[in-house]
Amino acid sequence: MNKRYIARSTEIAARPLGGEMMIMSARDSTLFTLNEIASVIWQAADGMTPLDEIVEREVCAVFDVEAGVALRDAEGLVDELAAHGILLVSDQPMARPSDPLQGGS
Repeated sequence: MNKRYIARSTEIAARPLGGEMMIMSARDSTLFTLNEIASVIWQAADGMTPLDEIVEREVCAVFDVEAGVALRDAEGLVDELAAHGILLVSDQPMARPSDPLQGGS
């Protein structure tokens, strides 16, 4: 199985709200509300860490979920967000430009 690397697009607006993340695609103005687990995956999407490692390290280590189920769910999330230009997906690590303002200040 090929590794999948994910990175946050710079063409979005994102703000944390409680334990969730609100994200809007600049491509099609679609608004997403990510739950706590999806927000963890979003935050870890650095372009350098494979998705399976993100799931194992950030999701399975913190939440009570089986690795295979978590990875399948994460792949579905990634596919949906990538379809809207919110996440970038590659089979190789990606060097990325600086993130736009992602929550915080």
